[in-house]
Amino acid sequence: MIDTKRMRAIEINSEALGIPTLLLMENAGRSVKDEILTRIKPNNAVIFVGHGGKGGDGLVTARHLAGEGVKVKVIVLGENKHKDAVFNYNAILDMDYSIEIDEIKDLEDLKPVEADVLVDAMLGTGFRGKPREPFATAIRVFNESKGFKVSIDLPSGIDADTGEAPGEYVKPDLIVTFHDMKKGLLKYNFNVVVKKIGIPPEAEIYVGPGDLVVSIKKRDYKSKKGDNGRVLVIGGSYTFTGAPALSALAALRTGADLVYVASSEETAKIIAGYSPDLIAIKLSGKNISPNNLEELKPWIDRADSIIIGPGMGLSEETIEASKMIVNYLMEKNKPTVIDADALKAISGYRLYPNVVITPHAGEFKIFFKEEAEKDIKKRITQVVKKAKECNCIVLLKGYVDIVSDGKEFRLNKTGNPGMTVGGTGDTLTGIIGTFLSQKISPFDAAALGVFVNSLSGTLAYSELGPHITPTDILNKIPIVLNDPIESFKKKLYKRIIDS
Repeated sequence: MIDTKRMRAIEINSEALGIPTLLLMENAGRSVKDEILTRIKPNNAVIFVGHGGKGGDGLVTARHLAGEGVKVKVIVLGENKHKDAVFNYNAILDMDYSIEIDEIKDLEDLKPVEADVLVDAMLGTGFRGKPREPFATAIRVFNESKGFKVSIDLPSGIDADTGEAPGEYVKPDLIVTFHDMKKGLLKYNFNVVVKKIGIPPEAEIYVGPGDLVVSIKKRDYKSKKGDNGRVLVIGGSYTFTGAPALSALAALRTGADLVYVASSEETAKIIAGYSPDLIAIKLSGKNISPNNLEELKPWIDRADSIIIGPGMGLSEETIEASKMIVNYLMEKNKPTVIDADALKAISGYRLYPNVVITPHAGEFKIFFKEEAEKDIKKRITQVVKKAKECNCIVLLKGYVDIVSDGKEFRLNKTGNPGMTVGGTGDTLTGIIGTFLSQKISPFDAAALGVFVNSLSGTLAYSELGPHITPTDILNKIPIVLNDPIESFKKKLYKRIIDS
């Protein structure tokens, strides 16, 4: 079962992997033709064609039916600007012997028809609400027409995700849907066939540019400070001041409105000196300690997401503080990223679904008390199992990154060997922290975060080779966010898993 957002993402991912949407449309239309011919042997067919990709599927169906000797009439309900549909419309314009085209200019021209097959290629997965004209009339006319009725992907007038149909909707004899069952169809007792259209499994398994395109929303013109996320970074120590600063700067570059860094007093002063963009919260004492919890609570409560661990240190009092802070975060159900020293401090904890942990192999061993598997496919199974056990999102970093919520998993291979440099994990936590603050689900935030971080590093690597630093990654984050499709073209590796 799949929703429209996920379907759109994997279509973009598929194209990024070299399978164009035009080919997917071709496969879709041909599969509709095949399903029709397995049921009846029509002499004639009428296809009602709408504006978008579904209309393009209908045009391909028309061409294939004509190729089987069926007399085809295409009823065109307005101009279609979808690039693949335009391509297929131009393809049938020259088919004046086998396909009749009727462009509807006036609703009065829409009358019930009779044919062996009627194909609904009007409103697709992008439809919401009540059908407007000419579709309201066209749907009514389609239902009043006589013949074997087939809907492409889902009946026009029905919301693909919710199944809601506040207005007229097509009542078909058969639905040919693509790739996976659409959620909205479960509300009905339709005859549905699911057809694969050539989307590679890797378009779903690997995080790709489509995931980013469908997840990153444009800012509201009227938005105010704080609407796009408040992130609190808890970390740093006398020795490690750069790690929390990198996390905070990455969070800002990813689009958070406000980022706070809470650290011990002297450490916070150093962090504040790195950049005027950072808001440093000066906690009492030399290290983060249990005494700081009451100081932190108001900041935790006002933040949309928390990052804890970068550069925090492992003094006895800091380990105790990590446990107390995580317990408070659990009590508040705060969207949180736990990394580095805080992750080591809470080894063995059972967490909660709003948490993302981001171990490398060494930290994975400390937290879960077992070595990460060497074989990638075995490692995937292991990560899924451990995510279920700890009741949180696990992002195991490596040359193939693995993200799991205990049920499903995603992989990432957009990184490069230059990212072994210290600090790249800190930029990762900052990116994930911002996505969490913007109400993206923890599983998606982790998957998107590792994709953006790795691809940003790869853009830097393509310019500088293995001499990159974490600050080079910071400068590339906006490029990936602004144009993930073009950025994805610069990834280094195609085959990375040994079969």
